[in-house]
Amino acid sequence: MGLLERLRKEWFIVGIILVIAAAKLEPTIGGKGGPLKPEITITYIAVSAIFFNSGLSLKTEELTNALMHVKLHLFVQLFTLVFFPTAIWVFLQVLSLTPINEWLLKGLQTVSCMPPPVSSAVILTKAVGGNEAAAIFNSAFGSFLGFAV
Repeated sequence: MGLLERLRKEWFIVGIILVIAAAKLEPTIGGKGGPLKPEITITYIAVSAIFFNSGLSLKTEELTNALMHVKLHLFVQLFTLVFFPTAIWVFLQVLSLTPINEWLLKGLQTVSCMPPPVSSAVILTKAVGGNEAAAIFNSAFGSFLGFAV
């Protein structure tokens, strides 16, 4: 497999690396109040566009079939909202024995309890050819559970 063919296959990862490099070189472009206006474009436009695009690409049967995978949804929700926070809590107990700042540890604990962003879950699942309908359902449902609790 040639380099160009590999880059075409891994276009999403290459794009992420390029965007991170560009952000490192000129962080003010994507900063709050910058020319990209992320407080508006990301919050409202990008997330809406991802859901709209995902919704257009899904067939009704796919969504219905995805909703019937109860074991999958139970596994994803338990892994995301129970196992992962518990594993991170255990890891943070070990890290608390080191001289790491306690506020960093509290921040890591908080982030570990949050559901993954809906847009990221959908985009990454689509990029690897996964079950996009299940990703949409679990992301939305996990976010709902996070707000409800």
